[in-house]
Amino acid sequence: MADVATTALLRPPTSSPTPPSAPAPGVRWVPLGVAAVLAVGLVGFVAVRHGAQQAVLLGLGLGLGAALFHSRFGFTSAWRQLVAVGNGSGLRAHTLLLGTTATLFALVLGTGTGLFGTTPGPSAGSLGVGLVAGAVLFGVGMQLGGACASGTLFAVGSGQSSILLTLGGFIAGTVLYAWAFPLVDDLPAFPAFLLSDHVGWAGSWAVTLALLAVVWSVSAAVQRRRVPPPTEPPPSAHGVARVLRGSWPLWVGALVLSVLGAGVLLVSGGAWGITSAFTLWGAKLLQLVGLHPEEWLYWSGSRSAQLAAPVLTDTVSLTNIGIMVGAALASAAGGAWVLHRGIPARTAAAAVLGGVLMGVGARLASGCNIGAYLAGIASGSASGWIWGIAALAGTWLGIRARRLFGLGVPAPRDSVC
Repeated sequence: MADVATTALLRPPTSSPTPPSAPAPGVRWVPLGVAAVLAVGLVGFVAVRHGAQQAVLLGLGLGLGAALFHSRFGFTSAWRQLVAVGNGSGLRAHTLLLGTTATLFALVLGTGTGLFGTTPGPSAGSLGVGLVAGAVLFGVGMQLGGACASGTLFAVGSGQSSILLTLGGFIAGTVLYAWAFPLVDDLPAFPAFLLSDHVGWAGSWAVTLALLAVVWSVSAAVQRRRVPPPTEPPPSAHGVARVLRGSWPLWVGALVLSVLGAGVLLVSGGAWGITSAFTLWGAKLLQLVGLHPEEWLYWSGSRSAQLAAPVLTDTVSLTNIGIMVGAALASAAGGAWVLHRGIPARTAAAAVLGGVLMGVGARLASGCNIGAYLAGIASGSASGWIWGIAALAGTWLGIRARRLFGLGVPAPRDSVC
């Protein structure tokens, strides 16, 4: 996720007892009030103007944003730690998220019945050049930009203004892809491969969990040989207060995110995704300044209706907006909402470049760490596994590229919870 959000989790191991937790910072009442009014107003407006289904999706986005903030559930930092020093703690948290989501997806997709009259469908991408190249670019980009797709949204919502540059680059990258769509529309690829088409949903679920168990075991074995066990920082709040004002263990975040992600599938009929909305937002911005992206090949056919419709009717836009507002609510309630100023020039350049690479990569691969990786593996699609492997290769390249911008790289003594 966001580097700023995970910096506090990086610390050298120590043999001394864990220090007592510091008292939780005070509630940031002004940001909390603004975020609360915005959340209630948006949900009410969407419900009245566009219906209950869209309002529920916005509400699910609010929950996703709060869960992402409280758990600091990481992709960017987790993969950097894995590739740089062999610390697989974050990857094992991924396997819990993936396994729980796969279980819920199998139940939902196996019945084929959703809410609001939807028919849920799996997320499966074609297997080809675009998938691999896009995932590699995304891996490089998230290491430079300091956040993945979901991390970008929750970091922006929690006041990390530096990540606004990453978001701007992200949107620009998706627009660049849409403009160049005729050049990349027909890259070599094999058809999508879904396990459920061959072994049914029960078999797909069992194979997916078995593969995730292998990933868990291998990452644990590698970590035991290369780095000491991580030290988890003490929570800043305890008891019931920890739910709203403290940090959550990664396993709690994984479970909450998987339930909310399955809710998106039930309500919308499609898996949780993020980056297609960025392309829409960028096109809408171009229209506001008098340009005509609707004339591009990308926005022809079925996509033309999406561009013509209001943003608040777009499923992915609703959950994205909800994530940012939900993260704002959670961070303000926890006293952590703060605007970051004085961004170094090289950090700003890396953020923009990383965002552009992620935007292009996500659209080439037809998804990001959420829409391609999480949803793909949970759906039993080979594309999700290939995306993850290629993104790890991009992470290796991105770690080396970070040095060109003076960005930090983990050392073997570092640990992440």
